[in-house]
Amino acid sequence: MDRARGHGRIPRRAADRQIRPLSDARQRLDDPPDGSAAGSGSQADAAAHRVILDGEIVALDEKGRPSFEQIQQRMGLTSESEIRRKMSLVPVIYMIYDLLWHEGRSLLDQPYTERRRLLAQLKLSGDSWQTPPYEKGAGKAMLDASTKAGLEGVMAKRLDSRYEPGRRSGAWLKVKNHNRQELVIGGWLEGEGKRRGYPGALLVGYYDKGKFVYAGKVGTGFSDATLDKLNQLLKPLAIDKSPYDAGSPPRAAQFVKPKVVAEFEFVEWTRGGQLRAPSFKGFRIDKKASEVVREGG
Repeated sequence: MDRARGHGRIPRRAADRQIRPLSDARQRLDDPPDGSAAGSGSQADAAAHRVILDGEIVALDEKGRPSFEQIQQRMGLTSESEIRRKMSLVPVIYMIYDLLWHEGRSLLDQPYTERRRLLAQLKLSGDSWQTPPYEKGAGKAMLDASTKAGLEGVMAKRLDSRYEPGRRSGAWLKVKNHNRQELVIGGWLEGEGKRRGYPGALLVGYYDKGKFVYAGKVGTGFSDATLDKLNQLLKPLAIDKSPYDAGSPPRAAQFVKPKVVAEFEFVEWTRGGQLRAPSFKGFRIDKKASEVVREGG
């Protein structure tokens, strides 16, 4: 994911004008609880209310997009000094998209449009929190726009949907944008349980100016038939040393000659040159390993 989920509340007292966390993840990401990060006047219309919010904490990259790698730097921090140090290096923003409690009553059974109407009235906007607008209809256009902007995708919600804590329903759908490309298999890690003796994860790579570059591990997307085929193709290609010229594949891997090409789907390339959330899609017998290069990203 590119973000961390977080619930927050705004206290009733006007003197305590900051969004406070209701989740452990938010506490580790939150700027120090002394109000130093509170936007001036940003809570003026909300301070008179006790509300419970739903949103996500994001860290943005240089293009203003939520970044998985950036948010990871703020996760797991516990000391105030470390949080303060990271505040300037990796600022985070609480993106608020739902309102669960307002003026002493639960809004869980209210339709999404009503919750958003009340949320808009709070006028929550500051350096550390924002309330992004939502769009009615035009789902295809929104998805296309998210693709062009390099975003992960869109969240589609029924306008009449209730808020259902802890439950996934068809009323909310995350529609992701995925990248696909061919990569060369350079090794594998043995699986566990029923996968023992079979690949649990493939090590993949591509060629860059004649050098074979490690691009990460892929551990999903395999059927039983695929696993049998992988064993058939990879075991005769076993070698003792890593075939990679660049990158750091796991030392415990069983390496193979980089001959087998397959297609993979993934969310994005990380800054470190690794695939994020990849899955196996099929073999590419029509492609020579030496022709496989990194595409886009």
